Amino acid sequence: MNRRTLFTYGAAISGALALTLFIGWWQVDGPGAPEPVAQRPLPLTQMEFQMTDQGGATVGPASLLGNPSMVFFGFTYCPDVCPTTLSDISGWLDDLGDDVAEMNVVFITVDPERDTVDAMAEYVSYFHPAIQGWTGTLDETARAAAGFRASYEKVAVEGGDYTMDHTASVFLFDAEGQFAGTIDYHESREFAVPKIRRVLATTGEQTS
Repeated sequence: MNRRTLFTYGAAISGALALTLFIGWWQVDGPGAPEPVAQRPLPLTQMEFQMTDQGGATVGPASLLGNPSMVFFGFTYCPDVCPTTLSDISGWLDDLGDDVAEMNVVFITVDPERDTVDAMAEYVSYFHPAIQGWTGTLDETARAAAGFRASYEKVAVEGGDYTMDHTASVFLFDAEGQFAGTIDYHESREFAVPKIRRVLATTGEQTS
């Protein structure tokens, strides 16, 4: 076996090894990795919490069953992430056209001490009319966040005030309440809207 043949075999083996390692990374740690079960939101049917929407009605996870849902956690004093995301959501809903009537879209506050029902009603009025605003007690907010696997934390700022750090992803659920994925903060419309349409299409298949 000459040197050229040895080199060819060596290169082929190295290439195969590199491909195997890449596939392993993709499936375990990379974009192709499944979300760890412990970090996935529970099905809506397994969540237990009670809140109040911007109209004063009592709502909870059962309120979201029957139609696909988008759920986002934030707060009305949020300086950038929340208004940006709600503006993005409004654009996605515009793209859905008449299909928007098939979606539940909910903004849940992680700052119920300041975000009263009236405050939520005013805040969501600045965005797409399909967006609901939910608020509740501190305990119920914690229960809701735990079910969605969302995190949040009160952070002190200068002057004795505070802000809130929180999960910035939008959660997607199908009409039966099963978790269907997330839309990341600042994800482009060309990727976000197809994700929503896939959930809507799945719902149509389930009811046909």
